Amino acid sequence: MSNLDQLQPLMAPPSIGFWPPAPGWWLLLVLLPLLGLGLWQLRRFIPAPRSAPRAEQPLDPLRLAALAELARLPKPYDGAPAGAWLQQLNGLLKRLCRNHYPYSQSHTLNGRKWLAFLDNRCPAAGLTRWMVLVEGAYKPECKLDDKAIAGLTQAVEIWIRKHV
Repeated sequence: MSNLDQLQPLMAPPSIGFWPPAPGWWLLLVLLPLLGLGLWQLRRFIPAPRSAPRAEQPLDPLRLAALAELARLPKPYDGAPAGAWLQQLNGLLKRLCRNHYPYSQSHTLNGRKWLAFLDNRCPAAGLTRWMVLVEGAYKPECKLDDKAIAGLTQAVEIWIRKHV
């Protein structure tokens, strides 16, 4: 007989069950809900983030120069012909578009397409209402009343300030 025949068969290790957990786990089971409750109560003392009132962004130098040029343009009050003034407004808007949107070919647009392009960039200005902006320069004696001049000037100013 060999020594190997005298060996006992292998015994399986004792199985460790899932339940009951060790004493440290019981302590963790009690501490986790207490920690969650403490954090929930602590949130009262943390100040809520306050949203600052949105101020208008400062204008870049190009827009400031355009607003200054718009203010300097002589307005055709008291029944004066408005064709030259409307051409100057269009020229100002086209220069701005050429600088801000160089690949859009906006300087080639005219008529309703031009006004639609302007409105797509700043719907708040509502320049599509002002068809006189593109047609008035070609009318021989285009005259605007004071209310129309003020409205068109305001629309162009809004467009300069807020266009994308």
